[in-house]
Amino acid sequence: MSKAAFARARGLSVSREAVETPFGTARYDLDVPRGFDGTLLVLGHGAGGDVDAKDLVAVRDGVLGAGGAVALVTQPYRVAGRRAPAPAGQLDAAWLAVLAALRERVPVRTLVVGGRSSGARVACRTAREGGADRILALAFPLHPPGKPEKSRAEELGTGLPTLVINGDRDPFGVPDGSPTVIVEVLAGETHGLSKRTAAVAALATPFVLT
Repeated sequence: MSKAAFARARGLSVSREAVETPFGTARYDLDVPRGFDGTLLVLGHGAGGDVDAKDLVAVRDGVLGAGGAVALVTQPYRVAGRRAPAPAGQLDAAWLAVLAALRERVPVRTLVVGGRSSGARVACRTAREGGADRILALAFPLHPPGKPEKSRAEELGTGLPTLVINGDRDPFGVPDGSPTVIVEVLAGETHGLSKRTAAVAALATPFVLT
């Protein structure tokens, strides 16, 4: 089903907007369902990927079907056609600019931020400053492949309720849980989380809309 047909079938209000950030033009694709409940999920892409990643799309569809709005955010370097990611500080600043623009557009009661891989890291690093209520981290890259000593676990230590969904075959590792971090591990999945997308959506949707 095309995106336009999907929108008509679900009664969605769909928009694509550019946002000027301190480090170039970002973009968000916003879907707001009929009967919007006030929960907005904002998702970012992986380092070299796009917002059409299978896990992101599955989560978007699940949350929309349950009454939440979803914005998929494309960072300025990807809008400009580059694959190499910008430095962390630039990613974070651009993300916060998009969150501010979305708050002006959508009457948000509950803000859930997240993304896959690099996008999950950005969401974690900026969650407090961005006023998030919860974090959804898909394929959180705990460490570079083969370098477990370079852990990024501290980025999950926001104190906010966080759901991490990783595959048990992810070469970037799987983080441990904590009192505020729930970790769900999908058997047979790799870093792409592309094989069991229905399971990813089934785990993420109730967490987002709690």
